[in-house]
Amino acid sequence: MNRLASALTLAATLAAAQPALAFDITAMSDAEREAFGNEVRGYLLAHPEVLVEVINELEQRNAQAQANGDKALIAANAKDIFDDGWSFVAGNPEGDITVVEFLDYRCGYCRKAHGAVSDLITSDGNIRFIVKEYPILGEQSVLASRFAIAARMVAGDEAYAKISAGFYETFRGDVTDAALRNFAEDLGIDAEAVAARMNDPEVTKIIEDNHLLAQRLQISGTPSFVIGDQLLRGYAPLEAMQGIVAEERS
Repeated sequence: MNRLASALTLAATLAAAQPALAFDITAMSDAEREAFGNEVRGYLLAHPEVLVEVINELEQRNAQAQANGDKALIAANAKDIFDDGWSFVAGNPEGDITVVEFLDYRCGYCRKAHGAVSDLITSDGNIRFIVKEYPILGEQSVLASRFAIAARMVAGDEAYAKISAGFYETFRGDVTDAALRNFAEDLGIDAEAVAARMNDPEVTKIIEDNHLLAQRLQISGTPSFVIGDQLLRGYAPLEAMQGIVAEERS
């Protein structure tokens, strides 16, 4: 503590000598600045736990700033996130918490998240779940999303739900026209009708709009989630998502 006391004494002396400037390190002479720096360095070496406290405080402030920024982004884009007139809605349509997932069917972490999201919706019973088709991993991802969107246009929500889950649970291998045709037939969906709609301008617009929305939300990867007024960028286990839902309810 003697080193800290010396540093504080030096600071007080300088402040008294120049009250208008208070403690202004730029007003120090080179010798004074060196002496002060040595005292601070010595104190930090003797008490490194102070650095841990500073780092923790900085991380907390950064996290809070990020959370506040995310809330503002969600509020500014609420209509497109929660009520765009197109996106598939599952779970409890009247649920008190809305969970929105930006997904890519070729994403391994989306596959991993699928089970956790399903468990969250089933176990909670009061969650409104929205899917945003966000293919970012190449042409096969885009083809898969076009297929899912077109199937919903042709055969409705039930068909879409089967396809969306099926991409994670049963579909294997490359996404090709032939593979998608077999996939549709296995699910009892009219493959020809779906194929005829896959390049529809409306399908293209839905995908483009989701990409633009993701950009505005500063989302660049999948899976990403909007949970209430929080953004979760990346995979999280069931317990973590349950914790965020509980925070939102409180």
